[in-house]
Amino acid sequence: MPRKLPPWLPFEWIVALRLLHEGRLQTLFIIVGVAIGVGVIVFMSALLAGLQGNFIRRVLSAQAHIQLLPPQQLTRALRPGTPTEQPGAITQAPQQRIKSIDQWQAVAAQVRAKPEVLVVSPLASGSALVLRGNASRAISLNGIEPELYYRIVDLRDKMLRGHANISGGDILIGSELAKDFGVDVGDKLRVTTANTVAGGAGAAGVSTLSIVGVFDLGNKGANQRSSFVTLHTAQSLLGLPGGVSSLEVTVRDVYAAERIAQAIAASNEVEADSWIKSSAQFFSAISAQTTANTAIRFFVGLSVAFGIASVLVVVVVQKSREIGILRAMGISQGQILRIFLLQGGLLGMGGSLVGSAIGALALLLWQRYARNADGTPLFPLVFDPKLFALALLLATLTGLIAAFAPALRAARLDPVVAIRG
Repeated sequence: MPRKLPPWLPFEWIVALRLLHEGRLQTLFIIVGVAIGVGVIVFMSALLAGLQGNFIRRVLSAQAHIQLLPPQQLTRALRPGTPTEQPGAITQAPQQRIKSIDQWQAVAAQVRAKPEVLVVSPLASGSALVLRGNASRAISLNGIEPELYYRIVDLRDKMLRGHANISGGDILIGSELAKDFGVDVGDKLRVTTANTVAGGAGAAGVSTLSIVGVFDLGNKGANQRSSFVTLHTAQSLLGLPGGVSSLEVTVRDVYAAERIAQAIAASNEVEADSWIKSSAQFFSAISAQTTANTAIRFFVGLSVAFGIASVLVVVVVQKSREIGILRAMGISQGQILRIFLLQGGLLGMGGSLVGSAIGALALLLWQRYARNADGTPLFPLVFDPKLFALALLLATLTGLIAAFAPALRAARLDPVVAIRG
């Protein structure tokens, strides 16, 4: 720091900078301490954000944020009163069968109109049996509108062979199912559903479909069970003419999915299950990580604040005579207060600038050397400018707050007592 400061600087700035320069060893130590704290906060925050983003992408890349379902069928007694009031009366839950959402087009339009919603895609889903020769497998048959559904689950990026462009007589199957049957793109499978048994043999429940693509959803069980056809094909096979079994919804803010789901369910006769509710354990783990990171940042910030405060308390004790002389010369208590607040703010700002650079360097090293076995990065890290700006702001505010008590003590020094020492 130069000994001569620009004459246009305010008086408080000149005195604050001179005090920092005279105690440069203390200043250096506290700036290094603040820098280490800010570097840890930046590194941990960016690492956790990248880790959570990677987890959420993996979980939500194969499912919608919200699933809208028809309401469950409930049991009703034929006569008034409860079973306990009617000895011998037995109530049984009705058999839950595939049911379409009532007026699903109107529901979809209403949900799609919400500003928080990105995509609404109809889905006709149910159980089916796949036959090839003497082999058979139970699968989950999903009827989709590709142009909408691929905006929720992009099967085009998950194809191993073939393509995802399906028409009326096409089917997409998982890699494990293809391996079990020994089939590939171009082969045919016979698909039958329970609709055949319920309504008698007929084309409505049996269809021969051509495999146009084999996908990998990243889960062995899903690759064994899942299959995709056009919405019209599934409606015919499942006995849902013009109906859908669910509406798949994606929203802008994945963490607001449960709140949006409750609002949709309150205004429509549907059940709304968000990914937060269906993946409660996963969401609890994410929340626990966020809480742990917040606690780490709080205690690191607290240690930084005590470090700045302790240094400034020492400065007040060391410079009490000079402070008394300044007060005797007519310097006001407000100016003394501002001098020490400026020192705290400058220490916090200087430390945060160095700490941000340390955090960025640590992130670059992590991204370069932390690799999977195949050489790919563990997960992508995002260098968010807002994170660095927030670290700078918080460190500066922490310095100001930490400096308030020493500054107040310096401002209240009695000039006569301070000069006599």
